[in-house]
Amino acid sequence: MEVSSSRPLFVTIYATVLVGVIFSSFYVSVLCLWGSHDFSPVDRKPNSSHLAAEGAFLAPGPQPQRKWLKPVWEVPPTGSKMPPLKAFRLTKELVQRRVKDNIIIVTFGNYAFMDFILSWVKHLTDLGLDNLLVGAMDTKLLEALYWKGVPVFDMGSHMSTIDVGWGSPTFHKMGREKVILIDAILPFGYELLMCDTDMVWIKNPLPYLARFPEADVLTSTDQVVPTVIDDRLDIWQQVGAAYNIGIFHWRPTDSAKKLAKEWKDMLLADDKIWDQNGFNELVHRQLGPSFDEDSGLVYAYDGNLKLGLLPASIFCSGHTYFVQAMYQQLRLEPYAVHTTFQYAGTEGKRHRLREAMVFYDPPEYYDSPGGFLTFKPSIPKSLLLDGAHNIESHFSLVNYQIKQIRTALAIAALLNRTLVMPPLWCRLDRLWFPHPGVLPGSMTRQPFICPLDHVFEVNVMLKALPKEEYGPGISMREYSFFDNPLMPRQVKESWLNVQLCQEGSQNCIVSNSTSRLEVLKFPKRSTEDKFVTVFSAFKDVKTREEKFKNRVKRYVGIWCCVENHTPGHIYYDMYWDEKPSWKPLPPQTPEDDHPPW
Repeated sequence: MEVSSSRPLFVTIYATVLVGVIFSSFYVSVLCLWGSHDFSPVDRKPNSSHLAAEGAFLAPGPQPQRKWLKPVWEVPPTGSKMPPLKAFRLTKELVQRRVKDNIIIVTFGNYAFMDFILSWVKHLTDLGLDNLLVGAMDTKLLEALYWKGVPVFDMGSHMSTIDVGWGSPTFHKMGREKVILIDAILPFGYELLMCDTDMVWIKNPLPYLARFPEADVLTSTDQVVPTVIDDRLDIWQQVGAAYNIGIFHWRPTDSAKKLAKEWKDMLLADDKIWDQNGFNELVHRQLGPSFDEDSGLVYAYDGNLKLGLLPASIFCSGHTYFVQAMYQQLRLEPYAVHTTFQYAGTEGKRHRLREAMVFYDPPEYYDSPGGFLTFKPSIPKSLLLDGAHNIESHFSLVNYQIKQIRTALAIAALLNRTLVMPPLWCRLDRLWFPHPGVLPGSMTRQPFICPLDHVFEVNVMLKALPKEEYGPGISMREYSFFDNPLMPRQVKESWLNVQLCQEGSQNCIVSNSTSRLEVLKFPKRSTEDKFVTVFSAFKDVKTREEKFKNRVKRYVGIWCCVENHTPGHIYYDMYWDEKPSWKPLPPQTPEDDHPPW
């Protein structure tokens, strides 16, 4: 598999890789065979619905309906026409049609986040919640949601339908639209649970929110150190992190409406202010005293607003859920997960939700024309557990895995299969700033299974790179792919088991006539020709040497950050083992500060 100008293409298969299960291609055509699975790794309603073959969502079974309420997922009649845009204008009457118990749950976005929005809606309807609305920032999303039976309204934003990068002018515009929306809905007199689209609900939050009837605003935070070990509100005096506006609940009180209006006016007056920073600045204008001894609420903003901080252990950030698994350690049930604290843009958010098996993909995601390939990693116990957790031991562990994954990527490229990534073990956390390895006071265990974006550039791996320069793309899936209840049974049953053996030893007989129920023996350190001979009966083999290397060396990112050194990041190197002098050091000069390619 190693690339060398004097050897055949992808010459050596490393002995460290134990090739596991190679899944043959399968076309998912009959959804009813897997339609009764329970999707969620946490408490969820059974017998929930699934994606329709064309990517639409089906209704999740009978729901309590108010006589004037159209069920979510009920598509318009065949042959009907799209109503005029003015029919989707945000009005009190439109909101009232969806309100239940005086609460409306709202998210918004543009067409680029269509799959996130469908997952968001699907989770709520699976939880029996239909008092929801989606704000469409472009007409393409509005029309698409309407034809899928999702309650939608027009935000009149006329935004682009493409993804917007964090911190871009369009990103800031989306933030201002959120505040305008809050300011518009509160005067209708309904409680508002406002959510970003990059989060999902995994437990009904409304009973929890109802425990704090005096609260004007309940907000999530970026807190990574627990202040409580049960499901009480976080202790406001101990929360030093930013209040995160990706999940927050508003009651239509005078104080809340006053805050929303001033927040809106602040952002409209200065388009450089990030909406979350503006919110934090306003509510911290006055913080304290406590509202009472028991509720956990605090007077904030103008001294009259009663604010509560949702516990980060169960209203989870991307750190407390994916890195610390705080809710598991505290034996709590999470209500929500928000894909913050990640490093690969929208693709990284989607991949994290897939790793957690809480993202709803269409059936074609579970089908690959060339089939799948997965392998069982071989990691020595010493690399995983022995010695101190420091930069050297972290990179020794991660580099060992990078080498195996590189080999697996090469095999997947040769066989034109989709690689199912293995779980990735880390000793150290990754952040944007210097730290001692894990955040003091956090519940991060070492070592831990880290999100793929801690090491790999997920957005680059999924990006369509020019074939002429980088060769054909290599598809990949998350490590939990085959554990997902959405995985069709037929795919799981269509497999070929491959075990590496020592060539020349007993029973190491290579044959391409092995049945799919047997174990295929395959020699370690085999050449490409051997691959062609053995696997040609299963899939065509394509060779691409330098282009492959040019592609995959861009797949790895950085670790951050070393204390007392500027810059403090260290680049991972896909081909670290080909550089005898390689060491995990941050760039020593400005000229050194670039990826290893």
